[in-house]
Amino acid sequence: MTDDASDDDRAVPTVSCERCGREWDLDREVDGLDPGGHAVEQFAIDHERHTGHYPDDVTPWIARCERCPDGERFLAERPARRWARTHARHANHPVRLEAPRGDDDLVAPDGDRDGS
Repeated sequence: MTDDASDDDRAVPTVSCERCGREWDLDREVDGLDPGGHAVEQFAIDHERHTGHYPDDVTPWIARCERCPDGERFLAERPARRWARTHARHANHPVRLEAPRGDDDLVAPDGDRDGS
């Protein structure tokens, strides 16, 4: 199989941040990653680490323990759920999983989900 599209025809992702008043073309980030390397997601994570906020249109999944101060932010549901299940199982604490859009979910220590 061949790829007939030239590098010039490739769509380069762009990320903007209204709070910073900037916009970035991720051409260098895309070049440095293997296919499926998630350049936009990695840029958003790095941006949040350096500025304390995410770029425009990026809202994380938030997993918060209901009993202790533990919690994490994720850009995808799968790792957020994995963290919530692992924390609930090991700490025996319920974890609230806040979706970027939609309903929250409660992951119980016994592995059941409340769904509220």
